[in-house]
Amino acid sequence: MDEQTAPLKGRALLQKVKELSHLPRRETAKECGYYNTTKDGQVRVNLTEFYDAVLEAKGVPLDPDGGKDGRGREPTYRVSVHKNGQIVIGSTYTQAMGLEPGEEFEIKLGYKHIRLVHLEDDMDKAEEAEEELVS
Repeated sequence: MDEQTAPLKGRALLQKVKELSHLPRRETAKECGYYNTTKDGQVRVNLTEFYDAVLEAKGVPLDPDGGKDGRGREPTYRVSVHKNGQIVIGSTYTQAMGLEPGEEFEIKLGYKHIRLVHLEDDMDKAEEAEEELVS
């Protein structure tokens, strides 16, 4: 078997896929460089990586933000109380909500839950209610 080269990407990948359209998918992926050779010489084709690369080359982003907070972790929508008693909501969540620094929230406590109410939302609702009373 030939020495493995880097997998094709972008236009080069799309052109090669077009040229190899007569071959089965696994063979096409292998010819485009999407495979690994195990220690005992077996060839394992990585179809998922191949499909992702084809979609990316066609301009179809599967995960445009990466879904990560820059430290390699996926957002889980779970937090735990720190030793100092604080609960931290990461920037992944505030960015997903479109929040800006300085925006304020009211904390409403319930039985075993905390509700954060965006103060601007409360003000908007109060203004709407006031307008309805006036008209």
